[in-house]
Amino acid sequence: MATGRFAPSPTGDLHLGNLRTALVAWLFARQAGSGFLVRMEDLDRVQASADHERSQLADLAALGLDWDGEVVRQSERFDRYEAAIARLTAAGFTYPCSCTRREIREASAAPHGDPLPDGAYPGTCRDLTDAERQAQVESGRPLALRLRGPGTTVTVHDELQGEVSALVDDVVLRRNDGVPAYNLAVVVDDAAQGIEQVVRGDDLASSAPRQRYLADLLGLAPVAYAHVPLVLGPTGQRLAKRDGAVTVADQLALGRTPEQLVGTLAHSLGLVDAPEPVRAADLIAAFEPTRITSAPWTFETTHLHCHPHPGSNFS
Repeated sequence: MATGRFAPSPTGDLHLGNLRTALVAWLFARQAGSGFLVRMEDLDRVQASADHERSQLADLAALGLDWDGEVVRQSERFDRYEAAIARLTAAGFTYPCSCTRREIREASAAPHGDPLPDGAYPGTCRDLTDAERQAQVESGRPLALRLRGPGTTVTVHDELQGEVSALVDDVVLRRNDGVPAYNLAVVVDDAAQGIEQVVRGDDLASSAPRQRYLADLLGLAPVAYAHVPLVLGPTGQRLAKRDGAVTVADQLALGRTPEQLVGTLAHSLGLVDAPEPVRAADLIAAFEPTRITSAPWTFETTHLHCHPHPGSNFS
């Protein structure tokens, strides 16, 4: 049995792509007879709000996705993140960084001995001298804190994606505004909450090797991964509010029922043969992860028909 979780950011309403992933995470846990937790990743001090949290929890409940225990909020757990950062710092695995995003982009675009993956930090502040460090502090620039990464590729197994490999570079552990960064926070929280399986969108698959490496450094138990293909809007971009009626409230206003929404999501995943109304609880017994489509799903917001991309395993 593997305890699972759904960890949205309460910065707006959940759309059907978010809820599709939540359904998969919930089915993994409930079929195994395991716990299912909800954690609010509310580190965005500008956009996150209690109203958004209430709305998201109501949407989960409306679709029949229940959870165990109290909802955990990352904004209330800074002490845990700082304790992990202190351990890494004491072991020599961190360094301050004053680079702006623009400087990182420009440095990454410059010639290197080996090409860097998109978004990889080029190590500008990694090996500064003591004098350069002092000048960095005296400049008054806000400093982020980075991991002194191995600069090597780490591979993790993903139940839906197979082997996922990515370079573990010098990721940010604490942003320059003092807020702990995503990669650190999720590793600390998953361990503290006893999470054994992480199910989320496949746009985050490349983060899994970094997080596995961080967990190993901190002596934390590894988690299993399952990254679900994304939902796309009519233009082929990732589903967003600009695509129309993409939330539960939108769809209910159009006369859809929660059971219709669950049936459509289940069909889009390849879990049922037709987009007929169904309760989430009725999907548990026959849930089979190997049936989950490997391709994105394009959602048409004007009706509840689904259009699999080429290469999906819909029957």
